[in-house]
This record gives sequence, C-alpha cells and structure tokens, in this order.
Amino acid sequence: MKKQSFLLVAAGLMSLAACSSNTPAENAAENTSEALEATAENMEDAADNATNVLDEQALENAAENMHAAADNAEDAADDATGNAM
Repeated sequence: MKKQSFLLVAAGLMSLAACSSNTPAENAAENTSEALEATAENMEDAADNATNVLDEQALENAAENMHAAADNAEDAADDATGNAM
C-alpha cells in the first residue's frame, strides 16, 4: 500500500514538474529531493512499527540521513541555477 502511495505521489509530482518552466536539471533535482523525502517518510513509518529499539533507532537515523540528502539535492539545484544565471 505504501509503495502504491509513493508511486502515485511520484507520478503526480512528475506531471506537475512537466508543466513548470524549470530546466531539466532543476526538475531532476526537485524530483530527486521529493523521492528522498518520500523514502524518509516511509522509513519513519517503518521505525514506528519496529519491534525493538535498535531497529527503530537505525530506521530513524536512516530517515534523518535521507532528509539531509534531500536538502542537499535541493541546495545543489539552487546553486546550479544560481550559477547558470
């Protein structure tokens, strides 16, 4: 069910991204960032359902790293568009 939701969200984001006036690089970075955020949310959900503390902590740490990676992807896109102008 979560995979289906993720795919629906990704498809919707891709269709919205196609309508914007962003460059292909901006669209790719935005899609990457959104996909990383969605993965992080799924990891947080999995952490909530973990059966022991160690698994929960590992999943929460992985989710935090995914959020950081999403921020980095977004920042890289912003830097690339700033340098292109």
